[in-house]
Amino acid sequence: MGQTTTANGWAWVREISRYQWMVFLIAWLGWSLDNTDFSLFALVLHPAMTELIGGHPTAADIGRVGGFLSMAGLLGWALGGFVFGILGDYFGRVRTLMFSVVLVAVFTALQGLTHSTLTFGICRFFTGVGTGAEIILGIPLVAEAFADMHRAKVLGIMMTGGGFGSLIGGQLFAIVGPYGWRYVMFTGVLPAIILVLLRRGLEEPEHFQAVAARRKAIRAQREQSAADQAYLRFTPAQLFSPGLRYATFIGLLFCLGTLLAIWTSAIWLPTIQGQLLARQGITGPAAAPFIGHGMMLWGLGGIIGYATFGFIADAMGRRATIIFYNVGTIAVGLYMYLWVDTWDLYPYLLPLFGYFVFGVFSGHAVYLPELFPTHVRATAVSFCNGSGRVVTSFGPLVAGLLVGIMGGAFNQATAIMTCFAGLSIIAALLGRETKDEVLPE
Repeated sequence: MGQTTTANGWAWVREISRYQWMVFLIAWLGWSLDNTDFSLFALVLHPAMTELIGGHPTAADIGRVGGFLSMAGLLGWALGGFVFGILGDYFGRVRTLMFSVVLVAVFTALQGLTHSTLTFGICRFFTGVGTGAEIILGIPLVAEAFADMHRAKVLGIMMTGGGFGSLIGGQLFAIVGPYGWRYVMFTGVLPAIILVLLRRGLEEPEHFQAVAARRKAIRAQREQSAADQAYLRFTPAQLFSPGLRYATFIGLLFCLGTLLAIWTSAIWLPTIQGQLLARQGITGPAAAPFIGHGMMLWGLGGIIGYATFGFIADAMGRRATIIFYNVGTIAVGLYMYLWVDTWDLYPYLLPLFGYFVFGVFSGHAVYLPELFPTHVRATAVSFCNGSGRVVTSFGPLVAGLLVGIMGGAFNQATAIMTCFAGLSIIAALLGRETKDEVLPE
């Protein structure tokens, strides 16, 4: 078995070393920063587009331009995931992660200084490049640091950073939002500063150090075997070798379903809440606290969903847990978007929806690293996520364009995109079970 089983209850927490705590904290904060950025973007999207487009833009105008800007951020996220994932397999997870954090901090602040949709979109793209790297590098970093110790539980808890990111973003918007959307964007640099300060002196996990040593030893040899040459192949090419291509297909399908299901909601959920509140006579600055509170509840549900995923996966298996979360996403999402016509039920439904639609992303951290060996792990995670993000980047745009066809009904368009969680269910049915297996080296 790949996990120690001597500790009962929460006693296993005492077995965690100082190094492991630091790795966990850095990865957790990186994922929090990632989701704080996207949460802040979604929260300011409507007022920012209203100002930057100018005049009196219609819902269709905001949907179209906001969809393109969302696509720019997700495309940057995909590119960042691809590039930094490969760099992480060659130069180390920690070093590469820190560079991406600086990129996020700079371009998040610059978004608040823009005065056109074009420059906003450019900043959005490069912010996405930086945020795309953080979880891509954090997942293998934590998986390798906890390779032999309660890996699924720790990775699931680490992923709660995503929920806390929405929680932090909602709180920042509730406090700063009434002063204007530009000030909201400036606050997004705070988690990045904290993360850079924590990184100092942190070494790479032993699994990665062993890979680096083996690569160095192979290159020093005058003659290399076929196996050695295969080991040194460019890591993206290795994902399509006979031994890994099926795992790559399963990982890609899994990521594609979960990403399509969540990002349209992440982008348009604040706008949907605003429309519901407007029907009840709550508009403008008066609606900001309600929307911020709703997004916080969504994130709170996500925190619980993330945290419990690893425990359920250790008990039921990875595949059954993935199916459970995706079925919940579809069921709650469709009910919330298609059958609820006032904001009054949202404080109860948002935590439940967040539990499923966020929580399944712990499967990215738990399941994907168990499908691939160390020397291609970051590349594999980045490819599966990044390819899914390229396709997903068109999701908010498609939903935004559908809004025009559906007469401004953001909820109906978002409901359609939520159903793509079914792709992840198919991936779980086709994939292999990795529960109790040793983390591949």
